[in-house]
Amino acid sequence: MHIATESDIRAGRTADVYFPRTATVLRHFGIDKRVTMEVRTTTLPGGWEWAVLAGVGEVAELLAGVGCSVECMPEGTIFFPGEPVLTISGPYLGFGVYETALLGLLCQASGIATKAARIRLAAGGRTVVSFGARRMHPALAPMIERSAYLGGCDGVATILAAEQIGIPPSGTMPHALVLVVGDSVQAFRMFDQATPAEVPRICLVDTLQDEKFEALAAAEALGDRLFGVRLDTPGSRRGDMRALLREVRWELDLRGFGHVLLMVSGGLDEDSIPPLNAYAQAYGVGTAISNAPTINFAADIVEVEGRPFAKRGKESGHKNVLRCQACDRREIVPSATSPACSCGGTGEMLLQPLLIDGQRVVPEASAADIRQRVLRQISTLGLTR
Repeated sequence: MHIATESDIRAGRTADVYFPRTATVLRHFGIDKRVTMEVRTTTLPGGWEWAVLAGVGEVAELLAGVGCSVECMPEGTIFFPGEPVLTISGPYLGFGVYETALLGLLCQASGIATKAARIRLAAGGRTVVSFGARRMHPALAPMIERSAYLGGCDGVATILAAEQIGIPPSGTMPHALVLVVGDSVQAFRMFDQATPAEVPRICLVDTLQDEKFEALAAAEALGDRLFGVRLDTPGSRRGDMRALLREVRWELDLRGFGHVLLMVSGGLDEDSIPPLNAYAQAYGVGTAISNAPTINFAADIVEVEGRPFAKRGKESGHKNVLRCQACDRREIVPSATSPACSCGGTGEMLLQPLLIDGQRVVPEASAADIRQRVLRQISTLGLTR
């Protein structure tokens, strides 16, 4: 397969070629200065006002043993344009060749986590499952699904990603089962009989007939065992999805199947979800999450041998982000600034030591804990999409 191995990445073979060429020049002249490099973005895609930091654990693994020190916002932290999210200090020849890789680790994962968080807000308290791994290279599936989970998705579809996160994989049934069996009701019954008891019975009800009639057929065939029905109606037949959901809900409730939840999938995004919230209890979201726009992080030297020094258009000096725990004001400050707010409240520096001289100094949080950090910030910071 056309993928880089972990050893390729560690060997610097995925770097832009001008980084190893720079290292060759510096070594030729015996130059290896200690620098501080800052990672931040000045803008976010799509007019986003905030984003979720993800990919930190992989950056820590990449730089472990390199001999540099890293300060970083904890993974799952909400950040804003202009704020440094990570700084690296150490001899440039020790870590410079990894700039391409570390940016890639942060940019894509943070974009996916942010999109998942925005969809989480759009769906409110309803279940959201990541269905988008099939839209990307399979080698990336665990990263994509983990980032989606960190951002707020309740479940992921692929087996390996779920195992790594520590949750059961989430899924319903495919159109293929109905088509291979040749009959919707028979397929529903076979699915019920052969699937382990712990798997929720969610039947796909748009394969051969009108969604209303297939939903009723599934409910009558499985009764109380039916957990939900999924509507994945193609765009060419969809029309008004909200009206379709209202019709299915009415018919199920009328016949005593009020316990059956409605799940929607297929081409959903943060703007198409809110109109469906009156009737849907769950969403499967694919391409909008897995193909989320990346965060355009840049890495720039801001200090050389302890002296503030940066290129044009960049503010020099080692920085941190001060957040007041009382008034929630945020400010970019020199790293040596005292953590106190002008309101009199106690401040905290958001960038905390991650690696010191190449050794990790804080354990990696679990995916579940990082996800809770994101959800807590979404609720307490009053964020909107």
